[in-house]
Amino acid sequence: MRQFLKYVLATIVGLFLFSFVGFLLLIGISAAFSSAADKQTEVAGNSVLKLNLNGNIEEQGVDNPFNGVGPFNAEADVIGVIDLKDALKNAKADPAIKGVYLQAEYPQGGWASLEEIRNALIDFKKSKKFVYAYGEVMTEKGYYLASVADKIYVNPAGSIEWNGLNAELTFFKGTLDKLGIKPEIFRVGEFKSAVEPFILDKMSAPNRLQVSSFLNSVNSYFVGNVAQSRGLTVAALKNLADSLKVETPADALKAKMITDVAYHDQVETDIRKQLGIDEKKKISYVTLSKYSKAEKHVKEGDINQRIAVIVASGDIVSGKAEDRNIGSESFNSELRKARLDDKVKAVVIRINSPGGSALASDVMWREIQLTKKVKPVIASMSDYAASGGYYMAMGCDKIVAEPNTITGSIGVFSLLFNTETFFKDKLGITYDRVNTNANSDFPAVTHEMTPFQKKTMQQSTERIYAAFTQKVAEGRKLPVDSVRKIASGRVWTGIQAKANGLVDQLGGLDDAVKLAAKSAKLGDGDYRVKYMPRKKDFFEQLFSSFSDDEETKLRAQLGELAPYVSYLKKLKTMQGIQARMPFELKID
Repeated sequence: MRQFLKYVLATIVGLFLFSFVGFLLLIGISAAFSSAADKQTEVAGNSVLKLNLNGNIEEQGVDNPFNGVGPFNAEADVIGVIDLKDALKNAKADPAIKGVYLQAEYPQGGWASLEEIRNALIDFKKSKKFVYAYGEVMTEKGYYLASVADKIYVNPAGSIEWNGLNAELTFFKGTLDKLGIKPEIFRVGEFKSAVEPFILDKMSAPNRLQVSSFLNSVNSYFVGNVAQSRGLTVAALKNLADSLKVETPADALKAKMITDVAYHDQVETDIRKQLGIDEKKKISYVTLSKYSKAEKHVKEGDINQRIAVIVASGDIVSGKAEDRNIGSESFNSELRKARLDDKVKAVVIRINSPGGSALASDVMWREIQLTKKVKPVIASMSDYAASGGYYMAMGCDKIVAEPNTITGSIGVFSLLFNTETFFKDKLGITYDRVNTNANSDFPAVTHEMTPFQKKTMQQSTERIYAAFTQKVAEGRKLPVDSVRKIASGRVWTGIQAKANGLVDQLGGLDDAVKLAAKSAKLGDGDYRVKYMPRKKDFFEQLFSSFSDDEETKLRAQLGELAPYVSYLKKLKTMQGIQARMPFELKID
């Protein structure tokens, strides 16, 4: 027994010492990486800013704490639009940066985000520095960014996509029928199509009408900009898409959509010529993550006069933000800080959301109203600012949207699933109950609701829709009847929303910041921008990097099935009545 206890004690002491030493090593390694990560990047003269945009593009990037340290020399998993624009502004004024080398074959971002980046590249070119784009292949999104480049190279064995845009929706009615699950739907607005995937096997006529309308609006704007950049006609580009005449890089060259068919080494030969360096000399590239730590050449304004940009990205939920959602509690906390900060003279709310909880949207709307009373509040719409996202925007003093922003969807719905047949027939599970009152089990998911209960749910949904449209009318200074004509859950592009009065101005985040500054009576250069919430610091990034986010794990485990599991997981967040655009929409 004594020998046994001795071994147990020795094991415990060993484990303790191992853990303690491991902890000290982790602290030491972290400190070393932190020091390296915080070190300012020295940019050599005659350098090229290398932008690899083949990845997820979101409002703010996620810094890789190991970038450039030891063997961990990779770009961030998430590319931030804000970070990228700041880098291009700085590079424009940086004498050490002579040009941009762009890799944008398959950027995974929305059209409005791409618009922000594209406009930043156009602004960079005003410095007379070069922009070269290369890809082994190019999707239409990738080509949209590359179309502003001085030279566009595609690998001879590669391809370029040019066949028009497509919006595809996924429907689950057949699955629910097979499982014996009956959806109970309560909605207002004939265009409120977020519930259609559960009750139909294809688009309804109103939904097809609205999708066709905004898709063609996005496409027309996209093709028009490409035509202008490449010196081509819209008619010629549309004919190329209809006829599928651009199948190879050679076809694209013949159509004057690109400037060169070349391999990567040939591209670098041209870059060396542009830089005026010997063929054997290595090109001095600096990546986005590295350049974000370089010397700042753009002068910042008065630190005591700030424009707070509050980034609100993701589905809208109640409580604290997590899993890239907009949590009403977290959002309100940041907005309250900006309101109470005397150094903050105006607020810009950067919205990238398809909507979500109607209750959470209203809670945030209230905080916006309180802030409006003491300082200007401007909404800046990104890829999406629809339904609950528009609910946030409508409370602001002014709304700025990109021409290809997806917005509107002013409508609400409630969604429940009657699972009684599923549990009984598929699993052999039945339910019974005892109530103290006639409707103690309301709302129900394990049995059919009564007609009275269904009527009550519909009335509740209609009350929220009435409140929604009334607040839109007040915020936009429009008659309620006029709002309801353009509401009904219909989705619009920024161009269309500007035409029907839902948006004040077309433009990007910079335009919204300038408008906020003007509203606060601040001159150019008299202020600086403060982004909220703050980005994670090194140690937060370090520990979060050891465990991938949930979406990454799903993709790794389930591959092509991952999106469908994500849909089902989103259902768990749909608590209460929802102000949400069509359930899942992808435009490619």
